[in-house]
Amino acid sequence: MIKPLVKNVLVAVNGSQSSIHAAMYGIIMAKQFHFNLKFVYVVDTATLKRLTIGKFLVQDESAGFETNLRADGEKYLNLVTDLAKKKGIKAEAELREGSVWVEVVKAADAFGAKLILLGGHPSRYSVTGKASDESAIFSRTDREIILNASCSTLVVYEPKIEELYRML
Repeated sequence: MIKPLVKNVLVAVNGSQSSIHAAMYGIIMAKQFHFNLKFVYVVDTATLKRLTIGKFLVQDESAGFETNLRADGEKYLNLVTDLAKKKGIKAEAELREGSVWVEVVKAADAFGAKLILLGGHPSRYSVTGKASDESAIFSRTDREIILNASCSTLVVYEPKIEELYRML
């Protein structure tokens, strides 16, 4: 008998509505397929460092932004773990610091993830429903995660995810 393809799934959370929807999608999947779920939020200290070195931010401003981003990360991780708990799913959560795509890939590897879920962005599609070009579909960070991950990556866009989550 073949083993399940997916045992561990990591969801990248950045506070956007689409990443919260990806978390809901992961929760529904975990309930249906009985896999381990982990949420990760990355405080983008790499960008803050570049902005400080480039003198776009002074050191005090950078420290303030970092503190605020860390607090945001904790808030969003608490939100998605509470969403999981409400549906009877035990999920891990981790706050990391550094370059977002690098830390997401490292977290997935450390967790033994066989799948990474990223939030989709339907507003990046044209009125015809087709993407105008590659950059309109994925952010630079999403592209780097997809290109560098050592496991499958799924970009989640489910228009009725909140309704499906409530029905679970």
